[in-house]
Amino acid sequence: MAAPSGYRPVRVLVFLLLAVTALTVWAFWPGQAHTPRLGLDLQGGTQVILAPTPIEQGASITEEQLLQTVEIIRARVNGLGVAEAEVAVQGSGDSAVIVVSVPGVTQDRIVDLVGQTALLNFRPVEAILAPGPVDAQGNPIPPPADPATPDAGSAEKGTQIVQAPQIDAQFQADVLALDCTDPANQAGGSPDNPSEYLGTCDKTGQAKYILQPAFIRGTNIEDASARLPQQGVGSWVVTLDFDSEGASQLAEVSTRLTALQPPQNQFAIVLDGVVVQAPSFREAILGGSAEISGNFTLESAQDLANVLKFGALPLNLDVQAVESVSPTLGSDQLRAGILAGIIGLALVAVYLLLYYRALGFVAVLSLAIAGLITYSAFVVLGRSVGFTLTLAGIAGAIVAIGITADSFIVYFERLRDEVRDGKSLRQAADAGWIRARRTLLAADFVSFLAAVVLYWLSVGNVRGFAFALGLTTVVDVVVAFLFTRPVVAIMCRSRWMSRGGKLTGVSPDRLGVTTLTGNRREKGVPRRKPGPVMASTASDRED
Repeated sequence: MAAPSGYRPVRVLVFLLLAVTALTVWAFWPGQAHTPRLGLDLQGGTQVILAPTPIEQGASITEEQLLQTVEIIRARVNGLGVAEAEVAVQGSGDSAVIVVSVPGVTQDRIVDLVGQTALLNFRPVEAILAPGPVDAQGNPIPPPADPATPDAGSAEKGTQIVQAPQIDAQFQADVLALDCTDPANQAGGSPDNPSEYLGTCDKTGQAKYILQPAFIRGTNIEDASARLPQQGVGSWVVTLDFDSEGASQLAEVSTRLTALQPPQNQFAIVLDGVVVQAPSFREAILGGSAEISGNFTLESAQDLANVLKFGALPLNLDVQAVESVSPTLGSDQLRAGILAGIIGLALVAVYLLLYYRALGFVAVLSLAIAGLITYSAFVVLGRSVGFTLTLAGIAGAIVAIGITADSFIVYFERLRDEVRDGKSLRQAADAGWIRARRTLLAADFVSFLAAVVLYWLSVGNVRGFAFALGLTTVVDVVVAFLFTRPVVAIMCRSRWMSRGGKLTGVSPDRLGVTTLTGNRREKGVPRRKPGPVMASTASDRED
């Protein structure tokens, strides 16, 4: 088998060095967290107990509604990038409660995220009024003599909204009496009927709106995401992509409203009964996409995008209790898990050094590089997408030690076989890699495929195990191609390795050959059997 021409191992190593340096600097940048985010079992987190109530008064809670609510909440929380969230139902029917346990998220944020029903409607604006309450003659209605101090409980009462099939005297009087300076009326939580006129407040309490029936509903949204404005200047925005029905309605209404005078050329984005934004149409929107702006931070934009993307809750949720929970595993179990990983890594390293000598040293260095890449990736993923490391994830990383060591053994045994077949050490390094890489890729593909299937078909800690296993399998391929292969190529081109000393791991007496320069082995000297290999990828298995 001909050796590959033009292979430059130094260039490959320089590329890997630059990539690993960039990842390490990103992971350990000053002012950022330098450790992976830990799960409930290792660091604890926040637990929220929610009491579901039917959206329609007098209705009963069904098991299907409870299961759907659990799935939506789990999707929302994991949409933050927070893996390992635990969402469970305790009880059944009207007496059921939903318990949400999330690692490492602030209490206020998780309460806001899981409590929103996320009923979204787009409504044309009929009129914009001052926020304070007035009577039918336009005189301000004075506040109560002893107004209650707004607190967390005031928001639980839900937003007061006014709805009617059409604008009549009673509807107008009710809207005028609506007090949008009351924080309870700015909090949201009261679903509106999209087929009726609506009187409500905006979320800042600076205006009161009379809105026409909705022309687009939240069910018409196909996707939602948070991103920076296209110009790159300003706060975060939420972009919306509509289905064909929503896109058609948006094009029709935007074309009609652009010809009107303010405020009738505006439309309100109503989420859970309050106005999030009320932009105006400057031109018809024909592309089926829209953008919500409004001084969003990254977190608030992500939260809004997640509740819109994963749909509305079929039930109203009242927060019964919010508390911090301690780790489900003690420090002893954590230390035992880490100790097991260290012992396993040490045993593998000792075996590789004793059996493969200098090549074993390359394998140990490869394991160290893989460990650095894996740890840095855990840190970066924890900061960027919220990956949470649990004890199951640590187990997945420990399993990868054997997978990575297996790759080294396959390559080294292929290299030895090529030397026994009469090739020089340099030729054996090239030809052995060509034969070994297919076995390596096949084994890693099976491992990665198993990780993907586990991740998509499971929940909880099993997903954490699958994610860590898949990530470390990818790292194994990267290290084998970009570190192990070029380092072995450089060593096999050196005079020291070509002399075949006992410390090289390829001495002629161990391989049953006369020399490492390409001659055949001596007559009468039997070909030595290959060294032991791991079960999944035996070195004597032909491709």
